[in-house]
Amino acid sequence: MGGGFWYSVSSFRLLSQFVVAAAAAIVLTQAARMRRYIWMALFLLVACLFNPVVPIPFSSYIFGIVSAFAVLLFFFSVELLQPKRRLSIASITDRVPGSESL
Repeated sequence: MGGGFWYSVSSFRLLSQFVVAAAAAIVLTQAARMRRYIWMALFLLVACLFNPVVPIPFSSYIFGIVSAFAVLLFFFSVELLQPKRRLSIASITDRVPGSESL
């Protein structure tokens, strides 16, 4: 009975490593497009730490700290990696209040 529980915990850990590594790769490419090099380095670190192909063995305590770091990083990246809004270019056909025709 205890072995089945241990199997589900290890499979959940492997699944979470795949999800976090894939999400980190996606955010890494977004940061690269925005030329945010510090964010790129941080998410490259997260992708390497949660790499499911060549996993780094952590104790459960260290894994909790690394997971908390990754969660905080993803949380702050939602706001800080927003693309800056560009102002639209005014068209010559727009009527601007107060403008006079020639």
